[in-house]
Amino acid sequence: MKRLTLIVSLLTLSAVAQARSFTVTSPDKAVVATVNVDSVISWKVDVDGKEVLAPSAMSMTVESGISPGIKPKVKKSTSTSVDRTITPAVYKRAKVHDHYNQLTLDMGGYSLEVRAYDDGAAYRFVTAGKKPVTVTGERVEFNFPDDYPAYIPYVNDNRSGERYTYSFESYYDRSKIGEMYADSLAITPLLVDAGDVKIAVSDFGGVDYPGMFLKRNPDKAAALVAEFAPVPLKGEMGGYNYLNFIPTERAGYIARDLPGSFEYPWRAIVISRDDASLADTDMAVRLGQPSRIAETSWIKPGKVAWDWWNNLHVTGVDFKVGRNTETYKHFIDFAKEYGIEYIIVDEGWSDPNSILTAVGEIDIPALVAYGKDKGVGVILWASWKNVHKELDEAMKHYADMGVAGFKIDFFDADDQNMMRDMERFAKAAADNKMIVDYHGMKANGLQTIYPNILNFEGVKGLENYKWSSIENDPPRYAVTAPFIRTITGPMDYTPGAMTNVNESQHRANNDNPMSESTRAHQLAMYVVYDAPLQMLADSPTRYRANPECTKMISLVPTVFDESVTLDGEVGEYIVTARRKGDTWYVGAMTNRTPRVVKIPLSFLGDGDFTMTYVADGINTDIDASDHKHVSASVNSSTTATADMAPAGGWMAIITPQR
Repeated sequence: MKRLTLIVSLLTLSAVAQARSFTVTSPDKAVVATVNVDSVISWKVDVDGKEVLAPSAMSMTVESGISPGIKPKVKKSTSTSVDRTITPAVYKRAKVHDHYNQLTLDMGGYSLEVRAYDDGAAYRFVTAGKKPVTVTGERVEFNFPDDYPAYIPYVNDNRSGERYTYSFESYYDRSKIGEMYADSLAITPLLVDAGDVKIAVSDFGGVDYPGMFLKRNPDKAAALVAEFAPVPLKGEMGGYNYLNFIPTERAGYIARDLPGSFEYPWRAIVISRDDASLADTDMAVRLGQPSRIAETSWIKPGKVAWDWWNNLHVTGVDFKVGRNTETYKHFIDFAKEYGIEYIIVDEGWSDPNSILTAVGEIDIPALVAYGKDKGVGVILWASWKNVHKELDEAMKHYADMGVAGFKIDFFDADDQNMMRDMERFAKAAADNKMIVDYHGMKANGLQTIYPNILNFEGVKGLENYKWSSIENDPPRYAVTAPFIRTITGPMDYTPGAMTNVNESQHRANNDNPMSESTRAHQLAMYVVYDAPLQMLADSPTRYRANPECTKMISLVPTVFDESVTLDGEVGEYIVTARRKGDTWYVGAMTNRTPRVVKIPLSFLGDGDFTMTYVADGINTDIDASDHKHVSASVNSSTTATADMAPAGGWMAIITPQR
């Protein structure tokens, strides 16, 4: 018996001896990621000496060969420091500072890369094999030392009831992690409030691999675990107008036919000591893969006169309004008048089963030629279904015609098949020098590889006012999304409502939609919301009836040289400043709580400036469209005051005095 006890003890000591720990520390020394290599690999993260992410396992299983993270053996560890500048082709700032320290553990056949940033930490597996790989599963945990409250974007409107078929549009439920609905999926990013810091959990840089859903880990307290959509094997069309692919059979694996040498997506946390820095993070660019488009000067961001939200509500004209050439020429004339770069011809212009066939009274070639003469590009709406089957022919056909790009809708999934389609569509568009806007999809990292993807939806945007109840509190969501949703990339919220009402006055109305927000709140969105392709959702008639507001909207660029979130609190309010050239643009928004926010203009350079701003009027309680336009002389010592009504806002353009 004593001999058996001795053998067990020696085995235990041997196992302990094999466990090894490695650390990587952020450049400012505040963030420390510790990797423990035992029978499985786990990591933990400390911030300012306090544990914010408890030990969390990571591993993958493959059909054959080495499964990363399972029975790992470290052959070599390497530490590197990187301090570089990234110049994105399309972004909210001209330069991105990418400064991190990295730990690389060579496991033989694969490696684990762990990065520590001043504002986050991330890891990924990188394989170095020669044979194609099928991944049957991946274990991703985010365990927390306490049951913190979180902002949880639940999956809640599955297409035809299929678990993973979803538009990636979620309001944010606030509850503790341990109180999450059992087995209910959430999309990323998901924000955890750890008191001293907030932690956004997300995946980044995914290519040819499914996106990451999150759910409560039933086996641990205060813990999240990832779930991935298995590859669809069979399916049928369903959902709205039968535009969604609804899988009816899924495989026993989540990714197939991956190259043996492959960089898997990053699993990351973004860390903020103040809420404003959440809206400022560049993590999606830092962890994104480099552009595969060698020459990008043809990619033109801009604003878009959009037809769908306003339901073609054009009046005061001498032609019958509808989905016809004359109506869209009217949209082009409006765009030309206000310097808007594009119009969109949305759903209904083409045969439901083919985008190669226009229907009704619209002449697409004539419209494109008219737009070219006016300097206005034409973007066409298309369903995933039709692009999937007509991709190469359609892209070439419309590029030759002079169409600027496509808004592609109803992806509503991010399994491997759909991720491959998104990449395939973007490449085909780029080969034909066309831009794309992806709807029914969250920002997923492809925008750094194909910067002709100018925007993603994946947001409870203005369209929801057409049918949603105000019980969802859209004004609160409007000042929550820029802190959470935009962590992974731009969002196509489609702002610009000119019919503005108060909470008690709002009614869901598809034909004559309205926003529960003030006019200034809507204008501020053009500064606050990151959207290289930014919509004007209302009709030319309503914009022309409000020329001062429309002029202010038209002057705001969609990409910038510099951006900074000056102030804010998740779900409460936000203040954003952006610079293009020597002009600054400032936007402030609040939820249903009125508030006064002081905005120091210390970011201005030397000299005097003229600040033209739109503010909530004194009578917004009677009419939410009440506003005032004011001009004032300011300089870097001036403090501006944004006095915001319920669901209110404030927007300014600040130009140097010559």
